[in-house]
Amino acid sequence: MQSLHQLGLLRILPALASPVCVPGAVCAELAAGRALGADVPDPAALSWATMRSPRGRPALPRSTSLGAGEQDVLWLALETANSVAVLDDRDARRVARQLGIALTGTLGLLVDAKQRSLISAVGPLLDELERHNFHMSARIRSAILKAAREMP
Repeated sequence: MQSLHQLGLLRILPALASPVCVPGAVCAELAAGRALGADVPDPAALSWATMRSPRGRPALPRSTSLGAGEQDVLWLALETANSVAVLDDRDARRVARQLGIALTGTLGLLVDAKQRSLISAVGPLLDELERHNFHMSARIRSAILKAAREMP
């Protein structure tokens, strides 16, 4: 969510999927970031999203680096039929795959947005993400540009 906010593209989320559910821990992280002066969206500005915390918190496969927001995303995906988790963190994506959770990330959302004509180009957005310390390999960048039909 932070990466889409940095790109000024939070608006694509409800255009790509409905309903959009934002876990309580993610809302808390956003609120904490705002309190510290970070450039994060105000949870109240996400009026198109349903704010929800998971009902249960079963044990997840062993991982030391999952934050509360990532864990809540995984737990909500487990208890919500036909959901797609939005995760960029490598460990969180690995755990999602182990649990059989459908997932995408910021880059996949950008490709989907381009295919639905919600954005005109992905390449400049990848440049902007890299300026915000979003890490992607040259191989991933190339694959995303090919999927967006911006590279042969």
